[in-house]
Amino acid sequence: MRNVLLVGSGAREVAIAKQIKKSSSPLSLFCVAPTTNPQIKILTTSYFEQSLNEIEVVVGVAKKLSIDLAIIGPEGPLEAGLVDALEKEGILCVGPRKNVARIETSKAFARNIIDLFDGEKNPERMEFSSLDGVKDFLKNLNEQYVIKYDGLMGGKGVKISGEHLHSIEESLSYAKHIVDGGGTFLIEEKFIGEEFSLMSFCDGTYCAHMPAVQDHKRAFEGDVGPNTGGMGTYSFADHSLPFLSKEDIMAAQKTNERVAAELYKKTGEKFRGVLYGGFMLTGDGVKVIEYNARFGDPEAMNVLSLLETDFMDICNAIVAGSLADLKIVFANKATVCKYVVPVGYPNNPSKDFEVVCNTKLDGLYLAAVQEKDGVIVATGSRTAAFVGVDPNIVIAERIAEKGATDIGGNLFHRKDIGTKDLIGRRKKHMKKVLG
Repeated sequence: MRNVLLVGSGAREVAIAKQIKKSSSPLSLFCVAPTTNPQIKILTTSYFEQSLNEIEVVVGVAKKLSIDLAIIGPEGPLEAGLVDALEKEGILCVGPRKNVARIETSKAFARNIIDLFDGEKNPERMEFSSLDGVKDFLKNLNEQYVIKYDGLMGGKGVKISGEHLHSIEESLSYAKHIVDGGGTFLIEEKFIGEEFSLMSFCDGTYCAHMPAVQDHKRAFEGDVGPNTGGMGTYSFADHSLPFLSKEDIMAAQKTNERVAAELYKKTGEKFRGVLYGGFMLTGDGVKVIEYNARFGDPEAMNVLSLLETDFMDICNAIVAGSLADLKIVFANKATVCKYVVPVGYPNNPSKDFEVVCNTKLDGLYLAAVQEKDGVIVATGSRTAAFVGVDPNIVIAERIAEKGATDIGGNLFHRKDIGTKDLIGRRKKHMKKVLG
């Protein structure tokens, strides 16, 4: 019997918890998180509501429970050094230490790592801690640029010219907002193409790759509105995407492998966990948008819905450094994930309303909710996700749409994610970019 601790309470962690409980390994699952997710609570032996910012307290809980293995879901505790603190107490972790987690927590660090092996995958860029030189560099990029806060902002720290920033003045105002808050930022050349995500299980030496997924960051149908943490995702049964070639997939996989290798060379520490590459296929090949140091959300729901290998076997191989010896299998099926979010999300979300749903449905993943007196209540961020799985993506989308529609509350979702029309537009756009 092993004691396993899951850190986090979002939909991503629901997906992880479901996989842990499917394992043939004898274990007890515990969870520590800032709020109580009723779906995770049902799957655990004990659930502890605790701020994840208080690292010493979380470590204390883990020691009290005699935890053997901790699986870290969100990025915040990685940045705060939770893995370092747990490993100091002899607790194995699926999740990278603080130093290598910088591949996500510092945009500048990530770019510098990529420069070490293939600078062509990076955009033209400059780092800033003040407004000095900002205006000139924006003009130098012909006003086709992206401004990125150099830190964690839950997927909302990126502003794109022509989409979120409609003038030099707006851009300078956003840059000033970051500087006034004591932050630094990057200005990068704006890539033109189609985004995709490719995640890999990583033991620091070997990467086992997952199916490619496409996320939808914009809040509203037609890819308009503010950026969000992700409104939904889809994947195809062949584990690729309709606008990607085999060479494109291999380029992304190779990049993840090189990032893991360079992180070890640079820091002397191995990346153990999930390495998430955010890529864009452009007219000049596959480029890197960003890196994350954990499962994506919603992408985790797509790939874990397909996972046929025992998840605990994967976790054990990650911490043992033996991933290369384990065959990891994903079902050849398509997935569509749709998030339902509060009206007003992301800028002024409604909250504290009842969410009505059947928590026993396989495709349902509760996220930013709290249970109060037996009632599920929305807390203001993305509320729940529903995933449809089928060999045919048309049917997978229908399942996801019905599931999302059936979740009751002051909510909305993007009905276009995974539809034939939207995917067709993406293919048409990529064909135009490639000429």
